[in-house]
Amino acid sequence: MNKTLKGYLQLCRPANLPTAAADVIAGMALAGLFLKKDILSVQTLENGNLSFFLVFSSISLYAGGVVLNDVFDSELDKIERPERPIPSGTVPLKNARWFGVILLVFGCIFAFLASQTSGLIAMVLALTIVAYDAYSKQFRFLGPLNMGICRGLNLLLGISFFGSFMNWEYVFIPIIFIAAITMISQGEVHGENRNNIVVAAFLYVVVIFFVGFLHHIKHGDVTYYPLFLLFFTIMVFVPLVKAYRNNIPHNVKSAVKSGVLSIIILDAAIAVGYSHWLVGLLLVLLLPLSILLSKIFAVT
Repeated sequence: MNKTLKGYLQLCRPANLPTAAADVIAGMALAGLFLKKDILSVQTLENGNLSFFLVFSSISLYAGGVVLNDVFDSELDKIERPERPIPSGTVPLKNARWFGVILLVFGCIFAFLASQTSGLIAMVLALTIVAYDAYSKQFRFLGPLNMGICRGLNLLLGISFFGSFMNWEYVFIPIIFIAAITMISQGEVHGENRNNIVVAAFLYVVVIFFVGFLHHIKHGDVTYYPLFLLFFTIMVFVPLVKAYRNNIPHNVKSAVKSGVLSIIILDAAIAVGYSHWLVGLLLVLLLPLSILLSKIFAVT
């Protein structure tokens, strides 16, 4: 692969992009797009075009966000991560800046092609992304909260599919979960973040509890989601415990990577409560794609 092309792709974190798509698909399931009796109906298939716009919007917004994150971190990365595309000189800083902005703009355009409501949410999400990249990430608690809100808005983007906000309460789940992952990532370079790991473990438990709690009180289907939730629990806690016991950068990075990729399984656990189990399986199939891409491109 051409070195420059690979540099631009690396800026977009390709392994993470399926997780953004999974958020939106889970949101659309919460909105009622994939109801069991209608999953193969003509109406569902006709809505497929609009759903693609939202998926592309989510992917573009996420990619733009991580590109700009590297833009704002370019000076720090010269010291801590000189191998990254910008400090290594593979991608000029000015080009990366424009690349990130263009991706955010296209993310908003794709959302407006789905609906005005979705477009407005995408604009708020884009502003929230920039707020994290440019300012809030330097703060211990505000940064993780800001990042969590970005993921919550991404789920809301999918929920807005029909122009309403049905089951919007689920937005709090990715907010809490991503805040936990972001806290762990604060020790990715140097390690020594056991306190953050303990807090993150507690937040993971809160997330698992709320998925079940909301499924029950909102009268979602509780048949299949425990299987997905069990898979999710194993995937996030095994590397987290390892990172706590041996608190070195490599283990912390592995815990962050596993946490990011496990968002797909969390989204599947959410989606199957309001859709056919095939939707959950479809989401799970995004995981091997993310894992494959993570072997080629860095997740963090």
